[in-house]
Amino acid sequence: MPTKKKPQVTPTPERRRELLATAAEVFAAQGYNATTVRRIADEAGMLAGSLYYHFDSKESMIDEILSTFLDELWQGYDEVLAAGLGPRETIEALVTESFREIDRHRPAVAIYQKESRHLATQPRFAYLADSQTKFEKAWLGTLERGVTEGVFRDDLDIRLTYRFVRDTVWVAASWYRPGGHHSPEEIARQYLSMVLDGIALRTQGVFCPLLTTEEQQP
Repeated sequence: MPTKKKPQVTPTPERRRELLATAAEVFAAQGYNATTVRRIADEAGMLAGSLYYHFDSKESMIDEILSTFLDELWQGYDEVLAAGLGPRETIEALVTESFREIDRHRPAVAIYQKESRHLATQPRFAYLADSQTKFEKAWLGTLERGVTEGVFRDDLDIRLTYRFVRDTVWVAASWYRPGGHHSPEEIARQYLSMVLDGIALRTQGVFCPLLTTEEQQP
């Protein structure tokens, strides 16, 4: 008698997302080059050969992790940029959206920070460089508009300010954990208060407690 073929089981989208979430955690913790398909399979509780039923390589996995994160990031960013907000409100909305993405895709953000420069040299990941160029244009353009419109100080080094804001936002992926005491929106609000308004108490004028009025005269 002919051997009956086993019916093929189509991987469900839910299982695929679960495996990608596991792979993202391993990539973020160990780095792309140090991570093997076997290690991801072990973390997922399956044989390495079974993982190939869902993905043809670890390259495909990290590609889907990063592209999914960036697609969602730009969906939010594009909505902010198209809303016609003022410069300060645009910065506030971009920062808030960034923290929401860290909440939703923390491992992907960590992977992007560690691996994007290296991966972007490969044709398959050219979109990483394109996204970075678009990211810079959005932030630098908003800061420049703020200076032009008198919303931000005219003595700002725009590129230095951009780098400061960018790095201090995205480094949160190294310590942020979903479900913590503060929501992404609350963290963004606190962050924006420090960045845009500073941390020192405001005073009406310059005050030097060590000098008398006479001593302060030139």
